[in-house]
Amino acid sequence: MSEARLLVVEDDEPIARPLCDTLRAHGYDVTWVTSANDAFVSAEAGVDLVLLDLGLPDLDGVEVCRRLRDRHPETDIIILTARRDEVDVVLGLDAGADDYLVKPFRLHELLARVRARLRRQPAEADVITADDVTVDTAARRVTVGSSEVELRPKEFDLLVLLVREAGRVVTRERIMSEVWDEHWFGSTKTLDIHVWALRRKLDRPDAASHISTARGVGYRFEAP
Repeated sequence: MSEARLLVVEDDEPIARPLCDTLRAHGYDVTWVTSANDAFVSAEAGVDLVLLDLGLPDLDGVEVCRRLRDRHPETDIIILTARRDEVDVVLGLDAGADDYLVKPFRLHELLARVRARLRRQPAEADVITADDVTVDTAARRVTVGSSEVELRPKEFDLLVLLVREAGRVVTRERIMSEVWDEHWFGSTKTLDIHVWALRRKLDRPDAASHISTARGVGYRFEAP
């Protein structure tokens, strides 16, 4: 049984109650709050993962996500949202979320996302380099040339896999299995959004992208 501490921030009781019951049945220590203010207070006690609704009564969930990320940089955050527009998803990820689920979602898919976020990959080589990108896996730091780049946890894990396989195509299926979860149930659209975010942070305007797309297959980190 897992001892991970989960904070559910959801003001809709018909959604929150069965969600919390399911999480507890799978061994998680769950705290449920219905407002941004209570979320900030509960997070101070220490949690491993936050399931965050964007439609809160006292503060927009994107701002809640931003503040939680600033105050608790090591805490995983999964957004739960009824907003289906891609721009809303991107705003949430930019605010510091590690993943997202669009309502209505299946509980077994949410459980897979939670497992994926809480799982830690075994360490391999501490420092890996491809082109002008250097990844320090122990310190979880990335530099492009001489400049350090800040990545969200899932962006970092994705980059580690691509850089380790630099010059070779990594299939979408392998990425979802190794970076997200070996029993992934949902859409792989989240992968495309994370690749987009990586390109924006790693690439220079006057140069080709570090990450190329093998359409219908996967992605490749380009090694000169």
